[in-house]
Amino acid sequence: MSRTITKAAVIGSGVMGSGIAAHLANAGIPCVLLDIVPKTLTAEEEKAGLTLDHPKVRIRLAAKALAGLPKSSAMPLYSPDFVKRITPGNIEDHLHLLREADWIIEVVTERLEIKKSILSLIESVRKEGAIVSTNTSGISVNEMAEDCSEEFRRHFLGTHFFNPPRHMKLLEIIPGFDTDPEITAFMAEFCEKRLGKGVVIAKDTPNFISNRIGTYGLLVTLKEMIENGYTVEEVDAATGPVLGRPKSATFRTLDLVGIDTFVHVARNVYDNVPDGAEKDVFTVPDVMKELVTRGWTGEKGGQGFYKKVKGEQGSKILSLDLSTMEYNPSAKVSSPSLEAAKAVKGSRKKIKEFLGTPDRYSELAWNVMKQVLVYSAEKLGEIADSIADIDNAMKWGFNWELGPFETWDLIGLPKSVQRMEAEGLTVPAWVKEWIAAGHETFYQQKDEGLFHYFKGEYKGVEEKPEMISLRALKSQNRIIRSNTGANLIDIGDGVACLEFTSPNNAIGADILVMIQQSVEEVRANYRGLVIANEGRHFCVGANLMLMLMEAQSGDWDEVDDIIRLFQGSMMKLKSLEKPVVAAPHQMTLGGGVEACLPADQIVFSSETYFGLVETGVGLIPAGGGCKEVALRISDSQPDPESDLQPAINKMFETIAMAKASKSGHDAIRMGYGRPIDTVVMNPDYRIYEAKQAVLAMDRAGYMPQQPGHARVVGREGRAVLQMGVLGMKQSGYISDHDLLIAKKLAHILSGGDVPAGTIVTEQHLLDLEREAFLSLLGEAKTQQRMQHMLAKGKPLRN
Repeated sequence: MSRTITKAAVIGSGVMGSGIAAHLANAGIPCVLLDIVPKTLTAEEEKAGLTLDHPKVRIRLAAKALAGLPKSSAMPLYSPDFVKRITPGNIEDHLHLLREADWIIEVVTERLEIKKSILSLIESVRKEGAIVSTNTSGISVNEMAEDCSEEFRRHFLGTHFFNPPRHMKLLEIIPGFDTDPEITAFMAEFCEKRLGKGVVIAKDTPNFISNRIGTYGLLVTLKEMIENGYTVEEVDAATGPVLGRPKSATFRTLDLVGIDTFVHVARNVYDNVPDGAEKDVFTVPDVMKELVTRGWTGEKGGQGFYKKVKGEQGSKILSLDLSTMEYNPSAKVSSPSLEAAKAVKGSRKKIKEFLGTPDRYSELAWNVMKQVLVYSAEKLGEIADSIADIDNAMKWGFNWELGPFETWDLIGLPKSVQRMEAEGLTVPAWVKEWIAAGHETFYQQKDEGLFHYFKGEYKGVEEKPEMISLRALKSQNRIIRSNTGANLIDIGDGVACLEFTSPNNAIGADILVMIQQSVEEVRANYRGLVIANEGRHFCVGANLMLMLMEAQSGDWDEVDDIIRLFQGSMMKLKSLEKPVVAAPHQMTLGGGVEACLPADQIVFSSETYFGLVETGVGLIPAGGGCKEVALRISDSQPDPESDLQPAINKMFETIAMAKASKSGHDAIRMGYGRPIDTVVMNPDYRIYEAKQAVLAMDRAGYMPQQPGHARVVGREGRAVLQMGVLGMKQSGYISDHDLLIAKKLAHILSGGDVPAGTIVTEQHLLDLEREAFLSLLGEAKTQQRMQHMLAKGKPLRN
């Protein structure tokens, strides 16, 4: 039976419910959002003369939640307009709307009896075959549905979204005893492809996978801290990036999550596990109970393990002394092990260096890590059947770089087990049997692919064609060309991929040279080119340090050569006789945008923060960014009598104010996208989708882009732009230097000193870019902005 989800419904409009509804809307799925009918009027409703029976009052909770979505700092929507895909209602007047839903999600209070009553309501109206799921962080899925019919239970399962639903990759799917395996498989595939989630299959146990292991790890860390006298800062220094964990480490994470929330999650395990030793671990420490009692619950309470205070010198961070319950200025933590880890790049090297340099901080990390590894092994089969699901749950739910079993492989499985046992830990029998059988790792890379431990033997990790791994392809010797900043990789079917590899993927001469070499290679031997990488960010721009150094040394010929090389490389990409598709993700700024704009198509990841932001460092885009914007505006209005000014005004403001998109959809809305450009929900699919776009263009008989010409608004349009910025300067919104930059930008976008309606070439616009860039780079205030960005990572307004 073919199944699809075209409409959905969410019951419960709190933070999670409204966030899930927003993400369904992001995926293009119309959704109904229902909540209870309010029992009292607000002051505003009373003033307006409304009663509890008024329709607006009766849907107030859901309507208020929807109104808050576009304004939320968590940015649950890819585009503010997507809120229109959600219809508010209440569970009394609008329950019948559930009959139209293919998927109904219950997201009400975490209390079993309330959830059971909501499921009963759903069952009374749902259409046969509709999938129903519960978003719960730990209540038993089977207990929830025990009073429902067999047909209902076959279509019922847990879908544990992590908060915020848009941004957190992990989705734990928890089938019940009676869930139809086909429903489980369908939901796993649908949520991965359509919602962009990293899906793991969990068992119906307290807190499932990620929260079970993550909570355990946080509690053993706190225990080690209290017993051995570590400070809050010391623990965070030893349990953050040096262990392949987020910067928030232990206590900043607890402050972000909410200490009261963490206590609730820990108590859920304590209340539902029979084993005495495990209960002991999940006993909430008195200090955490005290923090909750005092209301020191973290960020939402204004203070927790850390507290931010304002003083004469600005804000400063205080940390809590657990022995006195007083706050003191945070102290910088340093040691040989921490410095050894900081000196190397990459999580794997950091972990090895850190644990391999003995001192009290690496000892703390080892004492915590060994317990988490053993606990993860103990729970295999209970919380999940697959070590890959456990590893992925921790990577996607807690943002660990490596999962527990991947970490165990990294530090050496046989050797670490010997040490654990020598230190009194009981390692699960299956681990020792695995080692005794001659295995030294849980994962193994073979010619046929990646394998992992599964029930006493190596099992192949399912390789999905939609997930193209450049790392795996490189290990298979698929690199065609390589230099210090980039690789050209054969990704199959006659398609090559240009991958940036420089620090932060910043564009320097090495990448530009590789672009030109890639063009020649693809022209001769391949069907097309994809531009993509697997870095944390696609590209943060051009190499700012290089430009600043050349400017300060006065080597202007060298700067001019670099700009010409940049512009020429982008033009070679654009004129290549084979299709080129760019697949940006995460931060794609400045030069990164300019590397995408010449492509025949852009496949945006849904999480792409895309923008020409050079004005933030006192410059203007000079790699063809302004030129491409002017061309696109001209091409979008082929009628020579149409007015280009409104579109030019909009893009001028976007670039002048260094605006970046908040998503891939937002990049298109801002004017950086064309009708052919697309957005892919799952970032792991973007290289595949870009490759498919190349192949489709090739099969259709690709026609290369011809040299472009732009109709421009000329000096008359430039005057309009400059009048606007002069008004901002006179009102005190911008500085003299901002005004100078804006005038340069206006000169380029308007086409220079030509009459309105003039048709100009691409080279004309590139020359304007280069001239403006060189003149601004020579300005002392621009160099100050560049230095400030390099040192502080944020713009200077001077």
